[in-house]
Amino acid sequence: MKKNLNSGFALLFMAMLIVSTPVSRGQSHNSVIKKYLKVLPNVNVSILPQRYIMTAVYTNRDLYGNFSGKIRVRGDYTRRFNRDSCKWNNVFISSSNSFSGAFPEGSMQGYIEDFRYVPSPEMLQPSKFKDFPPNTETVYARNLIWDMMGIENFAWDFNDSLKLNKIYRITGPGNEFTMADIGSYSHAEIQLCWTGISEVKGVMCAIIEFRAIDNKIELKMDALKTKGTEQYWGTVWVSLTDRLIEHAEMYGGTIQEIEIAGMDNKFLVKTIRELWVDKIE
Repeated sequence: MKKNLNSGFALLFMAMLIVSTPVSRGQSHNSVIKKYLKVLPNVNVSILPQRYIMTAVYTNRDLYGNFSGKIRVRGDYTRRFNRDSCKWNNVFISSSNSFSGAFPEGSMQGYIEDFRYVPSPEMLQPSKFKDFPPNTETVYARNLIWDMMGIENFAWDFNDSLKLNKIYRITGPGNEFTMADIGSYSHAEIQLCWTGISEVKGVMCAIIEFRAIDNKIELKMDALKTKGTEQYWGTVWVSLTDRLIEHAEMYGGTIQEIEIAGMDNKFLVKTIRELWVDKIE
């Protein structure tokens, strides 16, 4: 009898597990959706300065895939939210003719050391770069600024419009602009999508993906002229607690017709760009 009674309790216990486990899982699932996946929180960033390092690698090839060189650009970025200002330090540009070889340290870009500005559309005006030398290397330094502004824009400016797994499309005249005094850029369309939540170094983050294809780019400088198309895509991980950017990645590719002063013939170049933004603890 004791054996049968114990067996009965065991069966009852198992039945309770079978019934309660789905309920518990369902409650947990619903609570996660309600807390993290309904709406993105409003921007509530820290007043303390936030520091990041941005690294961009440009790999050049011909149309047949033959490697012709690579360039790395790195810089320290500080965002001061209480003063709504930013600055760059320790920007280095290095190049290599070896696909698998390491980059040398490169040369420090003194003209952008402690370069400060307020993020705004005015950063596309020539006057903002009046102290930059008129050489092609400054294009890479400007790209650091513009790319970081774009990533921050994707992370913060559309949080009230993004819905989980719904593509948000950015169109209109604002997608076409002049890049200071060096050229022009035109987006056909930018797409944003909040795809879920993840964790970065113990911080719960929203995953925001972005992409833009069929973009037109044109550069006009004294020593260099280019004309072509670009596509790019990437992901930014944004803290659900304070909305700070915890990490970002971007990838892209261009095909451009290049004209260099002093050379008779134009040539085509395919450039792959890989970019990472890492938070400095």
